[in-house]
Amino acid sequence: MAIPGKAALLNELREQVARIEGHGDARARPTLAFGLPVLDDGLPHGGLARGALHEVAGAGANVEHASAAALLVAGILARAGGPVLWASEHFDLFAPALAGVGLPGSRVVHVEAGRSVLLAMEEGLRHRGLAGVVGEYSGRLSLTASRRLQLAAEASGAMAFLIRRGPKLNDLLLSEPTAAVTRWKVACLPSPPPLPHSPETPGLGRARWQLDLMRCRGGMPGSWILEACDAQGHLALPADLAHRPAATAPSRFHRRAAADRAAAA
Repeated sequence: MAIPGKAALLNELREQVARIEGHGDARARPTLAFGLPVLDDGLPHGGLARGALHEVAGAGANVEHASAAALLVAGILARAGGPVLWASEHFDLFAPALAGVGLPGSRVVHVEAGRSVLLAMEEGLRHRGLAGVVGEYSGRLSLTASRRLQLAAEASGAMAFLIRRGPKLNDLLLSEPTAAVTRWKVACLPSPPPLPHSPETPGLGRARWQLDLMRCRGGMPGSWILEACDAQGHLALPADLAHRPAATAPSRFHRRAAADRAAAA
């Protein structure tokens, strides 16, 4: 027999936890959807949280330069609208690549900040006119420093992305706990054979990534093989994977929703 008011009590407890973690009313948090149900359905509130810090790192041979990670972030912010502050340790940002995924140079303010990337990000997050703030950083990220960035992002409402550039494979620095709401890893995969609409033309098809959600506050980790961002910043399921039958096992979110409905009955 269901206990009257149990569902309401559970919802109240969840809101209390969200407030303790610094989220305020979790239901009102704005998000930016990927536009892919396989990604959005596993994220709290159906997308990446705005006003929050997100970590992105390369994987495998891409861990040092994090070019795929940078393109993923640029594609996301291309769909966010508004200007973007991009801080990096070195003057190695390739603007044409960002424009290729929908983020033109006219929207990007690039700052060569050296070892002061975190400070530049925090200063940028104090300006409410920015859609996003990006930092490329290869040093150690303390819990305190990440918490400052998270609080600054919450106050401004802008999306904050910290692209972690590790000096070696399987860098343990990239696994230390931080205050980021999500943590992603992006690995480059071999592109498909010649383009499907022109099989006689040699060349590479659209780039492919393995996108791993390593940590998600209020969500579940996951791993996906996707086609890289297009000229509008959109990811896509590869054609040879998009038509596979979906798994029938209910997700944790569906199980919890079903339990709440049963408790309210």
